[in-house]
Amino acid sequence: MNIVKATRRYEEWLGHQTPLVKRDLTLKHQRMAEAVFPFLRATFYRWMQIWSELCPGPAKAPLVLAVGDLHVENFGTWRDIEGRLVWGVNDFDEAAVLPYTIDLVRMATSALFAIDAGHLTLKPEDACLAILEGYKESLTKRGRPFVLEEDHKWLRQTAMGELRDPEHFWLKMDQLKKLTFKLPASARKALERLMPEPGLKYRTVERVAGLGSLGHIRVVAIAECHGGKVAREAKALVPSAAYWAGGKKGASEIMYQKIISRAVRCPDPFVKLRGRWVVRRLSPHCCRIELDVLPTNRDELRLLSAMGWETANIHLGTKNARTTIGQHLSRCKSDWLFTAAKRMAEAVTADWHIWKKSRNRE
Repeated sequence: MNIVKATRRYEEWLGHQTPLVKRDLTLKHQRMAEAVFPFLRATFYRWMQIWSELCPGPAKAPLVLAVGDLHVENFGTWRDIEGRLVWGVNDFDEAAVLPYTIDLVRMATSALFAIDAGHLTLKPEDACLAILEGYKESLTKRGRPFVLEEDHKWLRQTAMGELRDPEHFWLKMDQLKKLTFKLPASARKALERLMPEPGLKYRTVERVAGLGSLGHIRVVAIAECHGGKVAREAKALVPSAAYWAGGKKGASEIMYQKIISRAVRCPDPFVKLRGRWVVRRLSPHCCRIELDVLPTNRDELRLLSAMGWETANIHLGTKNARTTIGQHLSRCKSDWLFTAAKRMAEAVTADWHIWKKSRNRE
């Protein structure tokens, strides 16, 4: 089936999993037509349909609990239980047991699109090599989280852009629209349990963010607490699109909490899975980082290497992953990641052109 039919069938399945915000789903369709990078971010379900056919070798790699929908803008910062600033993968909506290569190839593919769009100024081969080298080094050293206090000054400076200023952040929060639908009781309970203290008065607003989950209910509760504002977000989750693409019927597990609990990680104590809601604290330094807000003088090769390292941090949460992945990588050709990423980039681009034409006809 082509991308148009795949999207229709996936969204039919999705509608049986969770109530959909039709307005946001329409916006998602529009953004998918704007450029190939957002199209990639929005269509993990399609990736899972075509991946094993286009990359049969990497698709047979050892299985791990993987991020799934990994890309170069799925990274951000948070505060750990000690209040330290930590950097790493920001979103695990599509977590599933998959070949470890999916995360690497998908991130490398997104890097190729970021280069084409001018967000990165690297040679494609160098970008893929940096990702893979960082990944291998992390495996060798058994991983280590990126705590941006004493170490990683370069990454701290990269992550702390002007647009993450508190004044800018809260201005954006204040501009969010009031909730136009009744907040589900389960979401309200989840939000209130994550507030800094019971009984706080708060207002609820709608937040439009991300691309893969655009169309899911996403609600933010904003309150005043001890002289300042606090925000908590609840987002509706469904099982990974990997289950849909694989034709699995019946109930499937949401892996969000499991993957962050097992990874080599300084966890965010404010990220919790409550039933089918993932709830988290939002703040200027607890959010995803987009490439266009990063400083222009960033070290891009070093940044991609760190992304590769962090990917291994996640995969090391799977038992025996270090050994099985290391053995598999030792048998791979040196350019396997670039070759696979290039092939997937070509396929995603072809799908994007079909999607754009269908939108123009509409």
